[in-house]
Amino acid sequence: MATTKQVDILDIIFSHKNKDYGAYVLRRNYKFNLSKAMWIAIILFVLATSSSLIINYLSPKETVDKKKAKAITFAQLSELPDVKKDQAPPPDLAPPPLKTTMKFTVPVVKPDEKVLDDYVPSQEELRDVDPGAKTQEGTNTGDISQLFTVDESQDVVVEEEKEVKQQVFEYVEEMPTYPGGQEALMQYFAANIVYPEIAKKAGVEGKVFVQFVVSKDGSISNATVLKGIGGGCDEEAIRVVRKMPKWIPGKQNGAPVNVNVKIPIFFKLQ
Repeated sequence: MATTKQVDILDIIFSHKNKDYGAYVLRRNYKFNLSKAMWIAIILFVLATSSSLIINYLSPKETVDKKKAKAITFAQLSELPDVKKDQAPPPDLAPPPLKTTMKFTVPVVKPDEKVLDDYVPSQEELRDVDPGAKTQEGTNTGDISQLFTVDESQDVVVEEEKEVKQQVFEYVEEMPTYPGGQEALMQYFAANIVYPEIAKKAGVEGKVFVQFVVSKDGSISNATVLKGIGGGCDEEAIRVVRKMPKWIPGKQNGAPVNVNVKIPIFFKLQ
């Protein structure tokens, strides 16, 4: 019975080619090289993960002598001194001498019938004597702490001033107006707006909606663009708004208040 020879796929691929070429050898040894590389990677991974255990196993262990005695040092405390119960307390120190003072009466304007017969010392008499709550004899170098009395029964309360933010209204009874009215406002913009060159070249036209606050004194602040058209027109609108003269401020209940104002500014090429 004839035996059939197993045909390898590589023999079919390289049937009419030079098998001495490197590609045939590489493909023939591919499985062997792949298995060898896989086993090398497994061995290196195992060595890397278990290196600490191997080092601890190979390093010599330190033996601990449990029977080793510990040295204990006792500190000797000194004896407490005897305290005599009948020992007399130290004598009270005598108070310092008082300073010579003269009663000073604060001058107050009153009707004649309410004027008391209190003696008011002159400036010459108070030149060498300190003023106080009462007249008493003492020395020039005595204690002056008793000249002043502090009433501790009353707590001094300091009220801190709180800054209250001024309210800005959206709508009031009398809205702010530009001096001269709406027509004067349009003339102001026409005379002061400089059309940006970038907007001219790009043909940018439209309305720039600007918002600002008219303060109580009519000054302009917090100018911002609500909706712009670009091309430098937004910046030009803000510049002209900030240069506006003072408006006639708005009023609420007859008093001037801060009001938020929104206006459109037109940019149109001729």
